[in-house]
Amino acid sequence: MVAKDTFFQKKVTLNAGGKLIDLSSPKVMGIINITPDSFYAASRKTDKSSVISQAEKMLTDGATFLDVGAYSSRPGAVDISVEEETERLLPAVEAIVQSFPEAIISVDTFRASVAEAAVKAGAHIINDVSGGSLDAEMFATVARLQVPYILMHMKGTPQNMVQQAQYEDVFAEVFDYFVTKIYQLKQLGVHDIIIDPGFGFAKTAEQGYQLMSRMQEFDVLQLPVLAGVSRKRMIYGLLGSNAEEALNGTTALNTIALTKGAGILRVHDVKEAVEAVKIWEACNVG
Repeated sequence: MVAKDTFFQKKVTLNAGGKLIDLSSPKVMGIINITPDSFYAASRKTDKSSVISQAEKMLTDGATFLDVGAYSSRPGAVDISVEEETERLLPAVEAIVQSFPEAIISVDTFRASVAEAAVKAGAHIINDVSGGSLDAEMFATVARLQVPYILMHMKGTPQNMVQQAQYEDVFAEVFDYFVTKIYQLKQLGVHDIIIDPGFGFAKTAEQGYQLMSRMQEFDVLQLPVLAGVSRKRMIYGLLGSNAEEALNGTTALNTIALTKGAGILRVHDVKEAVEAVKIWEACNVG
């Protein structure tokens, strides 16, 4: 019998700011929201001292990456200008770079100009919830900057994506989306691509669980997979609670994501996610 993993070689390394990150051992990305309206209130950090304090806690708890965003992409979020997003984001990136020069910073933005300014300020990764769909310059900008790019699946915009959650086969549509977008990025010379199925973005909870159940099938794309389910409605809606009470459910679903091949867990609660990775790895020795 031929071993399953001999059919393809999944990319398990990431070059971020000259540092080679090995994703064969899953890593944790901590979320820092420089917004007043992100869906999980405890993640909102709107001044320099709280940003630095949160970054320090997450790094101490074992985060490999810090994902900093200044545009709320929750369903129905208020659209803000490029200028306002930039004015929120850059001081936070600069503060983290100054306080923690070894930190690997991801910027959560779908705007090419914001992404470029953040990279020039010291960020290392671009995390685009729109997969290049909301800014025609994004792919070319990523290629020129030669930084890792998180390619997420979403339909519509944060303002109208709830109405876009219509699929004949959600996995097939997301898979085809990735095939097309990855080809475009590689044609431009982008080397480090991470795919994110976009749980909660233009997807119902049921569609999210359908995606999770088949997430290991994304392995044929030979790219690292990021799972971002932390405290989302697909968890607390199922359990009849709220985002504040969804930590246990998040840990359970993160652990399932690891079994499905996730190389990065994007979370609000770093310590618990790192512990989940350690336990999962202990069960998969050899």
